[in-house]
Amino acid sequence: MAISKGDKLPDTTLVEMTAEGPKPVALADKLAGRKVVIFGLPGAYTGTCSTAHVPSFVRTKSGFDAKGVDEVICVSVNDPFVMGAWGEATGATEAGLTFLGDPTAEFTKAIGMEFSAPPVGLIDRSKRYSMLIDDGVVTILNEEGNPGECEISAGETLLDAI
Repeated sequence: MAISKGDKLPDTTLVEMTAEGPKPVALADKLAGRKVVIFGLPGAYTGTCSTAHVPSFVRTKSGFDAKGVDEVICVSVNDPFVMGAWGEATGATEAGLTFLGDPTAEFTKAIGMEFSAPPVGLIDRSKRYSMLIDDGVVTILNEEGNPGECEISAGETLLDAI
């Protein structure tokens, strides 16, 4: 079942690339007592993800900061090495976004946001969404109907809803 507004996010572990190497991140600890934006997308270095979704959050990062958001996190079913490189390549890391890998799709499946598109090599990937989390609870959820679209889940749309 897909996550909904008012639901508490599951306590799963994601992985962040650090200067010392991959580091596990307990999501419950990261969200406790904080206001956080999480946006999920099908894959690092893929078309719409690289040209629209990530750039929309780079553009709106300061707006989220002004509205009291503590952190903006990008989650994708990729390993932390790819996520770290992609964050650097897009300028998102420099802009202050956090990139977390969900290498086994544990988080993505736990929130009911997985999909597969075998003809293009995408298996158990994340649907495109954005959400505002307050102390671990979903307060706003914007899910795209198609993984190739990025309007409902764009940074601007979420920022305007806060």
